Amino acid sequence: MSAPKKRPFQIEAFKHRAVVDPKYAEKTWKVLEHAIHEIYNHNASGLSFEELYRNAYNMVLHKFGDKLYSGLVMTMTSHLREISQSIESAQGEIFLEELNRKWADHNKALQMIRDILMYMDRTFVPSNNRTPVHELGLNLWRDVVIHSSKTQVRLQDTLLELVFRERNGEVINRGLMRNVVKMLMDLGLSVYQEDFEKRFLFVSANFYCLESQKFIESCDCGDYLMKAEKRLNEEMERVSHYLDPRSESKITRVVEKEMIESHMHTLVHMEKSGLVIMLLNDKYEDLGRMYNLFHRVPEGLTIVKEVMTSFIRETGKQLIMDPDRLKDPVDFVQRLLNLKDKYDKVITLAFNNDKTFQNALNSSFEYFINLNARSPEFISLFVDDKLRRGLKGVGEEDVEVVLDKVMMLFRYLQEKDVFEKYYKQHLAKRLLSGKTISDDAERSLIVKLKTECGYQFTSKLEGMFTDMKTSHDTMQGFYASLGAEFGDNPTLVVQVLTTGSWPTQSSPQCNLPSDIIGVCDRFKSYYLGTHNGRRLSWQTSMGTADLKATFGNGQKHELNVSTYQMCVLMLFNNADRLTCKEIEQATSIPISELKRCLQSLACVKGKNVLRKEPMSKDISDDDAFFFNDKFTSKFFKVKIGTVVAQRESEPENIETRQRVEEDRKPQIEAAIVRIMKSRKTLEHNNVIAEVTKQLQPRFLANPVVIKKRIESLIEREFLERDKVDRKLYRYLA
Repeated sequence: MSAPKKRPFQIEAFKHRAVVDPKYAEKTWKVLEHAIHEIYNHNASGLSFEELYRNAYNMVLHKFGDKLYSGLVMTMTSHLREISQSIESAQGEIFLEELNRKWADHNKALQMIRDILMYMDRTFVPSNNRTPVHELGLNLWRDVVIHSSKTQVRLQDTLLELVFRERNGEVINRGLMRNVVKMLMDLGLSVYQEDFEKRFLFVSANFYCLESQKFIESCDCGDYLMKAEKRLNEEMERVSHYLDPRSESKITRVVEKEMIESHMHTLVHMEKSGLVIMLLNDKYEDLGRMYNLFHRVPEGLTIVKEVMTSFIRETGKQLIMDPDRLKDPVDFVQRLLNLKDKYDKVITLAFNNDKTFQNALNSSFEYFINLNARSPEFISLFVDDKLRRGLKGVGEEDVEVVLDKVMMLFRYLQEKDVFEKYYKQHLAKRLLSGKTISDDAERSLIVKLKTECGYQFTSKLEGMFTDMKTSHDTMQGFYASLGAEFGDNPTLVVQVLTTGSWPTQSSPQCNLPSDIIGVCDRFKSYYLGTHNGRRLSWQTSMGTADLKATFGNGQKHELNVSTYQMCVLMLFNNADRLTCKEIEQATSIPISELKRCLQSLACVKGKNVLRKEPMSKDISDDDAFFFNDKFTSKFFKVKIGTVVAQRESEPENIETRQRVEEDRKPQIEAAIVRIMKSRKTLEHNNVIAEVTKQLQPRFLANPVVIKKRIESLIEREFLERDKVDRKLYRYLA
């Protein structure tokens, strides 16, 4: 008989059959409600938070979460109404303190309540789409306390009153302000903006509108800007101490609009203290403040730039057009450099090296420098003066600085080829007379010009230096070939100048003394014997000579004179008295040059080796000249310069201009051919525009002249007109 089978052991789920007391929810809520009251009444020390948490947990667990949540809302609302009445009853300055204290208490209470109801907050609230406990507490504080009919406006007024008092110099409780404003921000950005910021900005605009009007009527420009800057800094400081950082841009915009933008035209044009007066008196601090403040508002810097540009242009125009200033070219250019230095300093120290202002300054200088057609000549004369005499008490480095500044003026010139023409003449005189402070300085300037305008611009200038070196070697060879044979003949130093590199012009040959002719012929024979296919012509207008002269009582001097002056003085070796007409016939020196020579020999005090009768500065054909036996000088070597205007006379200037215009013609034609060769066909206006652009680095081509050169090229069959469209040109290959 088999044993009975044992059934397997089974574990069944525990069936919770606990019966909940019908009054459980009510009793539990009463415990929790009492705890909330105690928390708000500052009696939380006697509460068991663990037990309270368990009660709240069980209520949610037993599906009484809705009762718990609604009870919380009612209880908190009740307490907040009491708090609101307490705050409303606070008088004067105690109002904010009471509000701040109650807010701090509410936050502490809210934290404890949140801890007790943590389970509800994590389960019931999200599943039933309710507001979390902390956020609920903030919303109830906003609706019941802050937005109560008696508190809302009063809070706004109190906060704005404190700001007003602080703006007027009173000390306020910034800590209290910070706490109250932070309360508004904690309640939500919209609360802060609607309940404070919006009205704060409106009231501030009115405040600064009235204040700026008062300041503009009583302050000069510098003082007004100082006050505006101070107000801006105060508002930024105010934000950093107790306002929302996002308010900074808004309140500063209010100050900028009311104190700067609304009055910027008035400030800039103030008669005795505006921008022009600041510029005249080098008010760098005030100018810097104006730049920084106007930089903050739309079109602010544009107004400053326009007024500055207009003033600089007018100032420069007056300088350029002043007849008295034009009498001294060196002083004229120095004043331009001083003006440039002045405004460079303004832009550096006050305008933060703003490129816009630097461009405006460059544009202004380019405008007024080119109003005077003689600016290229004067700038070259200035360079000539500095490279001849140097700068008193300074070294070569300082000369470099001056040359760099001059190059800036050179960049402004529209007729750089005119400058080149004069510069070649002045450089030639310096090199031939040996009167230059430094070859390094000369070459440095040529490098600067090459960098600015290219190799073609300076190729002839560099050729002049090459000729000087070659001439030195040639003279050594010449005297080596003569040996002891030379004897007591005059010493000759010749500079052989390459035609085309030097600004030599065909000038009438003066009659050299026979002693000089002999040695000149010897050199000519030597040079042509060593170089085939070359031709020499003497440029007597460009030479100098050293003469040994004996005056009364046997007093001897060495006279440094021009070649023309030498020819005149050596006539008196064989004559006691000569008229101007006789001297002209004997020497064949052009009469205009001769008169200048005679003036320098007879009419300059301390250099009058000749006497003139009648004595006057003007020279006529019948004036008589005598050797001055009584001439004395404390120097053994006496330099007698030629009386000559530092700047060209009007006829000379016209002649130079004509030569420049002639030189431009082939350059314009070359540009036209280059353009047409690459484009094949081009309309007339486009040809003018492209030629002008291509030649702009050297000079500003005249459209009329360009048109004439086009006609010339058509005649020579480089170009032709289109048979249909007469304004269209074609390149003929």
